[in-house]
Order: sequence, then structure tokens, then C-alpha cells
Amino acid sequence: MKTYEFGDKNKSVILLLPGTCCHWKNNFGEVVPLLEKSFYVVCVSYDGFDEAEDTVFPSMTEETEKIEAYIQERFDGKICCAYGCSLGGSFVGLLVQRGRIHIDHGILGSSDLDQSSSFAASLKARLMAPILQGMLCKGKLPNWMNRWVEKRPPEERVYLDKMLSLFGIGTTQMAFVKRDSIYNQFYSDLVTPLDDKICADGTVIHCFYATKMGKQYEARYRQHFSNPDIRRHDLQHEELLVCCLQEWVSEVEDCCGISTGE
Repeated sequence: MKTYEFGDKNKSVILLLPGTCCHWKNNFGEVVPLLEKSFYVVCVSYDGFDEAEDTVFPSMTEETEKIEAYIQERFDGKICCAYGCSLGGSFVGLLVQRGRIHIDHGILGSSDLDQSSSFAASLKARLMAPILQGMLCKGKLPNWMNRWVEKRPPEERVYLDKMLSLFGIGTTQMAFVKRDSIYNQFYSDLVTPLDDKICADGTVIHCFYATKMGKQYEARYRQHFSNPDIRRHDLQHEELLVCCLQEWVSEVEDCCGISTGE
């Protein structure tokens, strides 16, 4: 696991956690300069998903332990904010649940928090790993998926193209990713349980709820977290982050009680 730090070290720390099979720069590269106005920005680059390392993603628990160790060593175990994009929201939940470090504000970005039995998770991971590896290696979608995307209306295509860019579609920069890393990340996210009604003194959980995902996701946020701050947006999964950069930054700042006066 690697980390990349940006900005003024005297400012409050925000930790950015990428989504499933995403490169940290594809996921957060555009918002880092905007966040630097208010935060000291730290991007996590997971094992198996950084070209500077020859590693394999181990499991959600082992990667959480590495993130905890980094925060303990680098920031004395305390940070202002952790933002988890999609799968990254599971890491936010685990970090707060385990209580080894302190986070003032944990933000889940459209996270689905799916859980499955080990058997079902294995089947899903075995199905998805070769598809995702093919996409990452070639930098393009399978033909059947590309045909579906091309039939979407123009306004939806804008969103889909932005989401696909998180996976490096259009480049081959992710060709180094091993199938084991994809399988392990996909599988372990489905089988690593989050407690119900997670609560930590001095920590507020904020959920960016994309209402077009469905009502079941709000129910999951309320199941797993005690009194979460649900922030509703009439958008799709992580559309706020990929399509509305300044609005996303303003929401993050507001969660953390930061006013830029803009």
C-alpha cells in the first residue's frame, strides 16, 4: 500500500479511499487541487492497484490494518476526515468500527455496503474478476457492454463516461493489475462484515446518498451506523463526485464544518 500527500501540512487531514479496482489518481486526481484549499490531502493507493509496487491486494481486514498503522505513525492516530468512494466507504466503516484510530468525520460516497455469504461472494468474484481484468488490461469495455453504453441517451453517456474513467477505460495504465487482486478485493468486500449501529465518540458519519440507486441503500446506512447524517442527492452512484466537482468539494467541507466564504 502506498499513500500520496498534497498541500499544507498545517491544515486538517482528509484521507481519500478509492473505489473498487480504481487507481487513486483516476478516482481523485481532479478534486485534489480543489481540496487543498481547505485540507492536507492524503490519497490511499491499495495493494495491487499501484504501478509502483509489485503487490497483490490481500483482504479488506489486512488493508484496513495497514491504513490504521499509517494513520497512527503519520498523524498520531487522529485525522479530520476520511472519504470512501464506493468500496472505500466500507473501509471508512471498518476504521470507525475497529476504533484503533480516530476520525472526526467519516464520509461514505454512494457506498452500497453489499454483503454475501462466502459461497455467493466467491461465485460473484469468479465471474467479475476476468471481466474486470480484461477491461483494465485493454482499457476498453467488452463489446456487449460497449454496445449497451452506446445506446444510452447523451446526458447519461456523460455520467457513464466519467464513471468508466475511474477504471482507466481509454488507457492501458491499469494493465499491471493482477486477477488475484481483483478477486480478493471483490470477494473480501462482500464477506467482511460491518457491525450494526456503529458509533464512536467524537465521530460523525455522513452518507452521500444517491437516491437514484434505490431506497434500500438509505436503509443500509441507518442499519450499520448510529444516527448517520444522510445527505440526499437526486443522482446516480458517485455522480456528485465525477460530474459535480465543486459541489462535491463544498459538501465535504460542509460535513467538516469548514466554510471557505466562496
